[in-house]
Amino acid sequence: MPSHDFRKPRLFVDTALESGMTVTLERDQSNYLGNVLRLKDGDSILVFNGRDGEWLAWITGRKRLDRLEIESRTLPQDRLPDLAYVFAPLKHARLDYMVQKAVEMGVSSLQPVLTRFTQVARVNGERMRANVIEAAEQCGILGIAEVAEPVAFDRFLSHRKPERLLVFCDEAADVADPLSVLQGNKATGGIDVLIGPEGGFAEEERTVLLRQPNALRLSLGPRILRADTAGVAALALVQAVLGDWTGHSAR
Repeated sequence: MPSHDFRKPRLFVDTALESGMTVTLERDQSNYLGNVLRLKDGDSILVFNGRDGEWLAWITGRKRLDRLEIESRTLPQDRLPDLAYVFAPLKHARLDYMVQKAVEMGVSSLQPVLTRFTQVARVNGERMRANVIEAAEQCGILGIAEVAEPVAFDRFLSHRKPERLLVFCDEAADVADPLSVLQGNKATGGIDVLIGPEGGFAEEERTVLLRQPNALRLSLGPRILRADTAGVAALALVQAVLGDWTGHSAR
């Protein structure tokens, strides 16, 4: 796989990309390039849209940096692994952190679920998507993870496809080596990683989860982790054993 050029700034643009075209920038993008990054007319950046790969582009504009001239593609488009991060939403900065780290870990979708002990009932989808894009820009990621609307816990379970592997992390599970637990399973239809709220799953929710087809109950060790930490730990384990870190990602 071609290496990423981290010396050039990267910018997400929500438009088709091809050689020779001109892209008009939004005002906040122009401000970011000119006033935050201190770039100027004639400087180059890398742009991507989540569909057409990564492209070299040149900034143009005298009074305001408002256009990009697209030159050539530097990286082909790749595919994110079929890995969904399903989580009880948290408040503000911790939710921002959770979304950014999930994107860095390679998820293709983020699905908030409302459990019995979830403390946050309303989620700012636009803010979540902004965090998805920022993480992708900074980490050389070409795909943009989908952000779904929050759904009730029982609705999520009733609509999930039974062929998908459901990995749910539960502090009440017997403490065992999570790597060996994961290694005994296969993920041929995609993976859902479910992280509950700070208060954990209610007993009736745990009972329903244990009855789910193709479900795997996972302990994350002898210590109780905060929900945002648990998400990073669980995604790292899944990616190391079943995901695209192994070169055999479930598509």
